[in-house]
Amino acid sequence: MTRTTPPRPVDIAAVFPELASLARTTTRLHPRPGAPTVWDSSVGGPLLWPADEPWPVCGEDHEMYGELERTQDVRKRRRILGDAWARTPVGEQFAITAGEEAELEHMEAAAPPARPEQPITMLPIAQLYRRDVPDLVAPPGMDLLQVLWCPFDHDDDAGLSCPSLVLRWRRTSDVVDVLEPQPEPEVMENDTYLPVPCVLHPEQVVEYPDDDSLPGDLRRRLREWEEASGHRYQYELSVANGWKVGGYASWSITDPYPVVCDCGTDMELLLTIASGEWDGSGSWRPVEDAAEPTHHSLPAASYPTGVTIGRGYSLWTFICPTSFDHPHQLTMQ
Repeated sequence: MTRTTPPRPVDIAAVFPELASLARTTTRLHPRPGAPTVWDSSVGGPLLWPADEPWPVCGEDHEMYGELERTQDVRKRRRILGDAWARTPVGEQFAITAGEEAELEHMEAAAPPARPEQPITMLPIAQLYRRDVPDLVAPPGMDLLQVLWCPFDHDDDAGLSCPSLVLRWRRTSDVVDVLEPQPEPEVMENDTYLPVPCVLHPEQVVEYPDDDSLPGDLRRRLREWEEASGHRYQYELSVANGWKVGGYASWSITDPYPVVCDCGTDMELLLTIASGEWDGSGSWRPVEDAAEPTHHSLPAASYPTGVTIGRGYSLWTFICPTSFDHPHQLTMQ
């Protein structure tokens, strides 16, 4: 099923013509639980990974403050709870069976896993074919981006804890034999770093800069217009919610700041990994998801990947437009 963003309630560039030159397109990925293959663009699905190429690992130190969980147990618990919630009509008692409860209790009673040896095997997060994602930029001749991360927290320069990412660009015609089975870490500290396998429904939409990134006079006039019109630029008309490629970043934790490569070049947004697909306003909720559900679901419709960044934030990945060989940078907002 496709996903369609509702039309914006106002053509904001017609109200403020100076915004027209700032418009950018972004591709909303619209991940939804499914069964992707290595030939599909996906979140949390298998990767088109060459059998003769080493799988990425994280060699950094890991403090591992929390209680560890077995990756297979996380998947099993999700399956059991997902099946039970799918049987539960909205407004009725949770339809979990005695057998399912016993399975969960058995997992809960098991001894916690031992601290894993390092380095840590990385998890596949996203696979994006250029044919599917209009806003995906890539090195010459490359048509596939693969993203993996370490399922343990790493402190960034601002003192925030978030995963550590690996970006791998690839030419699909170079892959002859695909790695099977694909490795994954035996344990993790945070199950919200394990994505639910999702197929994608890419959709290109238009964005405008975050409110705080606009010139002062324009920002002042926009806020006066908001008070008079009842519309909210920041939530309805600027930066799209959810997983996306390209477009603008939204700054919610810190004031906007330039993301600058070591070479001195301003970096550009590549990929947004989001906790949710739309916020409480529902402005960016796709038309196809607007109907009230008759049954519960796990994961919830607005959190289809099961991924949570921090306290419900997004992880913004920037790359240097000068060279794909320059290190990427992350910010959590």
